Amino acid sequence: MKHTIIDIVTEHSEAKLYTYILDNSPEIDSARKRPAIVICPGGGYEFTSDREAEPIAIRMNTMGFNAFVLRYSVRPAKFPTSLQELATTVALIRQNEDEWHVDGDKIIVAGFSAGGHLAASLGVFWNRSFLSDSLGFSGDEIRPNGLILSYPVISSGDYAHKGSFDALIGVNSDERLREVSLEHQVSVDTPPTFIWHTYPDDVVPVENSFLFANALRKHKVPLEMHIFPDGGHGLALGTEETKARDCDSTVQFEVCNWIDMAGRWIKGL
Repeated sequence: MKHTIIDIVTEHSEAKLYTYILDNSPEIDSARKRPAIVICPGGGYEFTSDREAEPIAIRMNTMGFNAFVLRYSVRPAKFPTSLQELATTVALIRQNEDEWHVDGDKIIVAGFSAGGHLAASLGVFWNRSFLSDSLGFSGDEIRPNGLILSYPVISSGDYAHKGSFDALIGVNSDERLREVSLEHQVSVDTPPTFIWHTYPDDVVPVENSFLFANALRKHKVPLEMHIFPDGGHGLALGTEETKARDCDSTVQFEVCNWIDMAGRWIKGL
């Protein structure tokens, strides 16, 4: 495995990218190309959660995928700083797809909670000039081929996780709030999407996923969505491995199969 830390540098920021790149074996297939999963942990744009970082990457590795964890900029960094870092990451992976044994047509961005907002932001903004022009990349270089959104922050409206938007944009304006309310930004160019959420989520309401899913359906973007009847927010894998300290409620075995379903979805892209 190639496990390194790479600086992701934009004009106004620097983030860290942790790689979990599987080796190819001449005994099996020395020319194998694998999907790449870029993981954006949650944390309300205040921090990036360890629970939604390496444990997710390792599970992706077990399914035969190369994984990357982006520790993107958070408060006091403002929109679109972290989005520029994520776009730069996708472009970097495409530039190194041969060396890193990556299938350049299967670069998937996976995000959790506020990291889901970041992943979905790239999904809706990859072809906008404000992003590609600021980075010097073409839209095709930064376009994700799919999105995996785990209990994502999506809407700045009635079902908003207010803390995430306060951290992301600072002093609010109605125009900027609508811009980052992603159900309004979906188009036919948004990549295929896998979403999961728990129905009782009392931090980021499940309506966030419904709003994004409805927008995808309106534009005929392929979608797979799973709503689990039990469990709260921030479950990560739902196992003991990603249990939050002194918080038994983050172990929810009923949701554990979300990552296997996502793996099958990736292979079917």
